[in-house]
Amino acid sequence: MITAVQLIPHKTSSDDYTLTEQLKAYFAQMKQERHPMYLTLDEFDRVLQWKLRGQYGRQRERRKANTDDVIRVVTGAALSIEHPDKDYEIELRFGILCTLRGVGVPVASAILALVFPERYAVIDFRGWRQVFGEERTTFSVSDYRRYLREVQNLAQELGWPVQEVDLAIWEYDRINGRKAVATTAAG
Repeated sequence: MITAVQLIPHKTSSDDYTLTEQLKAYFAQMKQERHPMYLTLDEFDRVLQWKLRGQYGRQRERRKANTDDVIRVVTGAALSIEHPDKDYEIELRFGILCTLRGVGVPVASAILALVFPERYAVIDFRGWRQVFGEERTTFSVSDYRRYLREVQNLAQELGWPVQEVDLAIWEYDRINGRKAVATTAAG
C-alpha cells in the first residue's frame, strides 16, 4: 500500500530517530567487541524502552524473571545463529528470543533490527497497516517474514537500510494513520 515516494520525507523525521541511530551505533560497536554477540540485561531493557515506549511497564513483572545471565545466553544464541536459508534463520532467531519472558515477535524483531539494521525491521500495527492496509496487533513469525519481504523491497528501491525504511513507515503512520490507508485504498 505505501510507496517508496511516500517514505522519503520521513527518513529522519521520527521523534526517536536520534535515539535509534545511537542504539544502532552502540550495538554495531558491541558486535565488534563481543564474540559471540549478546545483550546484557541493561541493553535488553534499553531495547524494550525504545520499542515499547508508553507500554514499557505493561509486562514488567513478567520480565523480572529474565536475569542478566539468562539474557546473555539466550540473546547470544539467537544473535549468533547463521543459516543459508534465511527464512529458517529467522525462525530460529525468533524462536530463541521468544523464550524470554515478555518477548513476542514484535520485541524480538526490535532486538534484531537494532543489532542487524541492514537486514531486519520492527513489526508492529503501524507498519502492517501501511504495508498491507489491514489492522492487526498480533504477529507470527510467518507474518514477520511477509512484512520483512515488503520492507526489503522498499529498501532496495530507496537504497536505504531495512530498519530505516521501517522507521520511516512507522513515522508515516504516526502522522497519517488510518486516513492514509483509506485514501490509498480509495484512490
